[in-house]
Amino acid sequence: MVSVIIPTYNRVHTLKRAVDSVLSQTYKEYEIIIIDDGSTDGTGSIIQSYYKNVRFFSIAHSGVSRARNTGIENAKGEWISFLDSDDYWLPEKLQNQMAFLKKYPEYKICHTDEIWIKNGKRINQGKKHIKYMGWFFAPSLHLCLISPSSVIIHKSVFNTIGKFDEHFEYVEDYDLWLRITSRYPVGYIDKKLAVKTGGHKDQLSRKIDGIEKYRILALEKLISEKNLREDLLKEALDVYKKKCAIYLTGCRKRGKQDEINEIQSRMKRIIDKYDGFIYSI
Repeated sequence: MVSVIIPTYNRVHTLKRAVDSVLSQTYKEYEIIIIDDGSTDGTGSIIQSYYKNVRFFSIAHSGVSRARNTGIENAKGEWISFLDSDDYWLPEKLQNQMAFLKKYPEYKICHTDEIWIKNGKRINQGKKHIKYMGWFFAPSLHLCLISPSSVIIHKSVFNTIGKFDEHFEYVEDYDLWLRITSRYPVGYIDKKLAVKTGGHKDQLSRKIDGIEKYRILALEKLISEKNLREDLLKEALDVYKKKCAIYLTGCRKRGKQDEINEIQSRMKRIIDKYDGFIYSI
């Protein structure tokens, strides 16, 4: 069985579309788990009155990581699939993924291509967002290459690498994909089976200015945890230094001296401790 986890916060206007896209799946061995992250728009009463067979959990507003983790902790399925409440699936999404995983049992994770909609209009993905299959830790260091709404993950993977880091308000998926791609090959289906929407005011990535700082913090965590092979640690450090350099250039242009001091101090600690370690081996 697949446990479909849908975290939501004040999105009852799009949540029904997401749930309906799961109910329309040609693959029927699933459960739907909705985690309401402290909504104030009547999400609970509306969803529970429309969908009697959905497992519904309400938590105090804690962020998407805690919401997804609550879903994982309560999932009955062997496989975990995420669907953001502003996204939706095409009907054969789960069918294609489960057939792929049956054919290629060496994979514990599988993602698909997706359609991108921004402000109601379909847009093309940029070249930097090319999808990968197999081992692709190095490309994943630069940006998120897996969409949460396109992925399916065997539950055992979370026992190995942990769940979403609840300390990250942003880039929580980037942090998770780095841990996964450093330990597992990832399957890929070259079909547009999920629809990812963007441009709306409550989109999480629109609430921050300068996402690279948060990726830098995620890389610091990854490097400091000491779970990477030497070659992967070197790749992570190289990208970390490049991201810091680019971010510092932007800070200098904007006269953000406090930010410059903070990043330089953090960068020195990481490089002094781990760069020297690598080249001494």
